Amino acid sequence: MAILYWQTWILDLISYPIFMQLTLFSATLLSGLILFGIGLAFLLSDPFAAMIKGFPRSKIAAYVTMGIGGVWTLFRVSQLGEADYGDYKQYIFIGFLVLGIGAFKYAPDFLSVRGMCIIFLLIADVLLGTTFGVYEAPLRLFLVTPVFIGIALSLYLAYAPYRVRDFLSWLFAGAGRMKLFGILVALYGGFLSGVAFAY
Repeated sequence: MAILYWQTWILDLISYPIFMQLTLFSATLLSGLILFGIGLAFLLSDPFAAMIKGFPRSKIAAYVTMGIGGVWTLFRVSQLGEADYGDYKQYIFIGFLVLGIGAFKYAPDFLSVRGMCIIFLLIADVLLGTTFGVYEAPLRLFLVTPVFIGIALSLYLAYAPYRVRDFLSWLFAGAGRMKLFGILVALYGGFLSGVAFAY
């Protein structure tokens, strides 16, 4: 009984942050705080900047991002209903599993970028789900618009992940660019956090 209790508790602990049901307020506030934190990290932390610069070709980052994205994707597949090809979910599950494992062998370059694209698309689904049908809150567009831009970028970068390397090379070519990027991201994050309280 004790083992079963701990297994259940650990599964709940792991799955809650990823699959929890967010409200529009919490989704907007959380997104704003994350963006604000990323912006500050670019402004204040040289080790963070160095880590981001090495991210596209990092094997550790590839295992982490593809691992998270793969597990999350397989979980979503396991929850498919009849209207979403649920009758074939075991075949879809196996297909995605083989695809994820095969990526490490046949497409190892910039795999961390592709993993982040997968994660962002899954996060975008959660965020857009919080805004669906909330037409009485036009300020939600400050959350929705960057999410849709991110979706378009994720689809493009999954196809051409080397573009992230090119962008980072340009960004870190001068300290002013990195600082300006950090300021813009932090400002939008702070603004988005404030929007959460205006719904």
